[in-house]
Amino acid sequence: MARASQIFRKVKRLPVSFQRRSLSIATADSVRDNRFLQHSSPDAKVHDHYDVLRFPQTRISTLPNGIRVATETSPSCALHTASVGVWIDAGSRFENPETNGTAHFLEHMIFKGTDRRSARDIEVEIENMGARLNAYTSREQTTFYANVLSDDVPVAIDILADILQNSCFTKRAIERERSVILREMEEVQGQIEEVIFDHLHAAAFQNHPLGNTILGPVENIRTISTGDLYDYISKHYTGPRMVVSAAGAVKHEEVVSQVSSLFSKLSTDPTTAAELVQRRPAVFTASEVRAANDDLPIAHFVVAFKGASWTDPNSIPLMVIQSLLGSWNRSVGVGNLSGSELARNISNNNLAESMMAFNTNYCDMGLFGIYTAAAPDCLPALSLAIMEDLRRMASQISEAEVVRARNQLKSSMMLHIDGTSAVAENNGRQLLTYGRVIPFLELFARIDAVDAATVMETARNFIVDKDVAIAAVGPIDQLPDYSWFRSQTCLK
Repeated sequence: MARASQIFRKVKRLPVSFQRRSLSIATADSVRDNRFLQHSSPDAKVHDHYDVLRFPQTRISTLPNGIRVATETSPSCALHTASVGVWIDAGSRFENPETNGTAHFLEHMIFKGTDRRSARDIEVEIENMGARLNAYTSREQTTFYANVLSDDVPVAIDILADILQNSCFTKRAIERERSVILREMEEVQGQIEEVIFDHLHAAAFQNHPLGNTILGPVENIRTISTGDLYDYISKHYTGPRMVVSAAGAVKHEEVVSQVSSLFSKLSTDPTTAAELVQRRPAVFTASEVRAANDDLPIAHFVVAFKGASWTDPNSIPLMVIQSLLGSWNRSVGVGNLSGSELARNISNNNLAESMMAFNTNYCDMGLFGIYTAAAPDCLPALSLAIMEDLRRMASQISEAEVVRARNQLKSSMMLHIDGTSAVAENNGRQLLTYGRVIPFLELFARIDAVDAATVMETARNFIVDKDVAIAAVGPIDQLPDYSWFRSQTCLK
């Protein structure tokens, strides 16, 4: 008997900024000849790091219906767990104003029963395996994945295939789920960081689906119908836009065989997400959204610039700039020891409660900037400190700072792929965004190729005299106006 549901959902509005970026393709020999981790240790040798980063091979097969299957088998004989999931090139970006929220609504409904399994059957089956079934929706992707014991991988694949191809969207289940999503929306409104980044997207991508929220407006949630859900599936849940990724105690041939047999009802429409994006590319807009609320004790604001797409060659230098700017939180209490000059300045002068640089990529562009929370009377000095440090990226960066930023970035990447779920996600998302899985050996070589001159050139191209998008929530009367922030992008 199932004790409780082990089905979890989470909404990802802002993908983790240091994940999976790409430059031009390099051969293995050219990568090994590059400056690889040489700044991490004075005695480092290329072959030493090659051994350290020699991950298990990621095997990839493409099925006749367009689905790509990626597996990474752990070399550890003691590992008896696996993660397997489906990564889909479909999110809120592919909705129109009248159906905004459908992708997220569908994520909820996909667990409410199929022709073969009721909602309770799904929960009991997952619970009795000791497994976990997860899902999330972002602006460009939707994901469903399971963590299971190795012997249960075939069952997990069967469940995923069933819910993605045979779900029954009954009127009763839809009406029940409306209430669930409306309550979720109320909870999200209490999470200031979620709200402010939704406001940022609304400012930065006006009159474009990328600027819409993932949950959608209340009026849409109340009217989304069975037809809307099936229409979204038929248009976007297609073989060529899906990746099945598995990691851990898995065998490639077995996973390919199971996926080929079970994922047999999908449309083979060759239209890719990239083609849909090309038909309606996003345009960065210089704008702001300010939601004054003096009842809040702390002001939250974000200043952002137009960033780079996943495959833009500038994406890696922007990752290094993000690492240079850093992050800080008063509760951690190490700001005055941080390698980030901005973090030290904020900490030593008591300018904020927290600060975080971010760098988000989409198919055709991105957003990067700084989010911070502070007492109202600190806003003028904090804004000045932030803009001064952003300008500094274009003129006063030392090689020592860049070395530190590169090493922190590489460390974060390594920590991010700890566990089978992270590996499966890494491979699934990379296949969607790049069409291949980038070896860490190559990625780290590309990061090490970014020096101070590259950072300053990139900052001049993306920060100096460039438009900004601003979002602010809370007691923000003392926050400088938009024209001030725009003027601060010019070198003095």
